[in-house]
Amino acid sequence: MSGLAGRPPLAVTADLDDTLFAQHDYLDGAWRDVAAAAARRGIPGEPLRAALCEIASLGSDRGQIIDRALAACGIPAQPDLIADLVGAFRAHRPAVLTPYPGITDALWQLREVVPVGCVTDGDPQIQRAKIAALGLADAFDVIVISDETGRPFRKPHPVPFLMALHALGVVAADAVHIGDRPEKDVAGPRRLGMRAIRVMTGEYAATPNGDSPPDLTFEDAASAMQAIRDAALAGASRRVSRH
Repeated sequence: MSGLAGRPPLAVTADLDDTLFAQHDYLDGAWRDVAAAAARRGIPGEPLRAALCEIASLGSDRGQIIDRALAACGIPAQPDLIADLVGAFRAHRPAVLTPYPGITDALWQLREVVPVGCVTDGDPQIQRAKIAALGLADAFDVIVISDETGRPFRKPHPVPFLMALHALGVVAADAVHIGDRPEKDVAGPRRLGMRAIRVMTGEYAATPNGDSPPDLTFEDAASAMQAIRDAALAGASRRVSRH
C-alpha cells in the first residue's frame, strides 16, 4: 500500500478544510458576523467574538461553540438568541478565501494527469461557499459533501469516498486521498483499500496518527499533489517505453 512510484494512483481525492486552506480564516469571518448579530441585540460583540475564537481553537468540531461562548461571557443561552446567532454563522459568505500556497496551481497541474475529487464534511451551502471563495469551484472533477447524504455519513464513513470513487471511475486500490485528519482522512479511506496521504497543516497537525498510519506524509497538500503528479507521469512514461 505504501509509496507512489510502484503503483501510481489513477485518481485523487482531497479534503477541503485545513487541507486546501486554513479553516480558521473562514471561522474568523464567521465569528465576526456572529458577534455583529449579538451586538444588534445589545450584547457586547467583541468579548463574545474573543470567546468564540478561543473556544473554537480548542476543537472546532466539538459542537455548541456559540452556546459555550455565551456561557463564558455570562450571557443566558436563550433559544431565540441561539437561533439568531447560529443563523448568522450559517449565513456567512466570504467573498474571498486564500488557498494554502501553491494549491491552485498544484490542483490544475494534477488534473492534467489524473482526475481529482474533493471529499468534505459540513453544511453543504457553507462548504460550497468556501470552495467558491477559494476560486476552486471548477478545480475538481467531482465534489462530494457528505452532509448532502446525511450527517451520519460524514468521514470516516465509507459512503462519501465511495461516491467520489464511482464518479471518478476508479476502484479504491487505484486511488489516493489527501487530508489532514488521521481519524477521518487516513483511517476512513484506508479501510476501503485506498492509499492515504496525511498533510501536516491546520488545526489537527499535532494530532497523533493513531492505529491507522498514513501511507505517506507531506508538509502540505501542494507538495503531495506534485509528488503524485510526478509519479503518475513517470508511470505513464514507463508504460509507453514498454510498447
